[in-house]
Amino acid sequence: MTFTLHVDGARWRAAMDAVVAARPGIVPVVKGNGYGFGRDLLCAEASRLDVPMIAVGTYVEVPSALAAFGRDILVMEPYRAAIHADLPDLGNRRLVHTITTRPDLDHLRVLQPTARVVVEGLTSMKRFGAPAAALGDLVAASDALGVTLHLPLGTGHVAEITSFIEAAPGMRRWYLSHVSPSELASLRSRYPEHRFLARVGTDLWLADRSAYEVRAHVLDVRPVAKGETAGYRQRPLPAGHLVVVSGGTSHGVAMESPASAATARSRAIAVAEGVLEAAHRVRSPFTVAGVSPRFAEPPHMQCSLLALPEGVAPPRVGDTVTVRMRLTTAYPDAVVVS
Repeated sequence: MTFTLHVDGARWRAAMDAVVAARPGIVPVVKGNGYGFGRDLLCAEASRLDVPMIAVGTYVEVPSALAAFGRDILVMEPYRAAIHADLPDLGNRRLVHTITTRPDLDHLRVLQPTARVVVEGLTSMKRFGAPAAALGDLVAASDALGVTLHLPLGTGHVAEITSFIEAAPGMRRWYLSHVSPSELASLRSRYPEHRFLARVGTDLWLADRSAYEVRAHVLDVRPVAKGETAGYRQRPLPAGHLVVVSGGTSHGVAMESPASAATARSRAIAVAEGVLEAAHRVRSPFTVAGVSPRFAEPPHMQCSLLALPEGVAPPRVGDTVTVRMRLTTAYPDAVVVS
């Protein structure tokens, strides 16, 4: 039984190549679950793209990245003396550390006097970073390679980026997350002596949604009469078929990250879905015979039970069905690149 991500290699790579061409100086982000593809595969693709640097999310991801990618690696997690002082790869010259405070910088310099660093500015994201008022002094003290800014989703970032440039007028290299090609073009026009390098993850690896598809095997199919029970919780079923498919919580099924209900329509949908969940009528992400059947009960660890309505032709054991899910929360058993 497998839960597999199938990738059309030619289309996937063509989309990546187009993104790289549109964003000169791109820094691919390789973190977490590797956007569903796995971090090692993304490191191999970054090597194919011939980029000089990738960015990883945390120090935990550093050893595998060092082994899979032969050039520089920017660690986006900020260095913290209280957490990272004893890491074995701390002195590797291919690493570029993120600094947000002077005490952490001083501690890192004691351990690794030649460590290369970037300074992170505290943007409107308000996650971590040095405030604009402290940025210039920290840049000067650190002999930083550049300043990194992690910005909110959307556009309209040029004014905020400009405020940081004015706070560190001597810095010429800027690593930017969540900036559009048009914003990069505007900044390069305004500051031709600066280098603006876009850190890109989702928009690079998931650029062409039609280039990949998650598929699950059908493991069992049986007809059921209305009121029959099934599963751990023995819930009654509608008439039709009980379909058992590969794919459960260990693969990320029904474990997607919360979505932002930003509009009246999206809030109404969230309320409706909550009512259905309370009534144990949750729509599954699996597509079987052209329909999206409901879960018979919450997904198991490695498989799911689906209630296929009466009148819908059931699949056969061994068939595959497609699965709609965010790849950023997907952990397939296998990734097949054709």
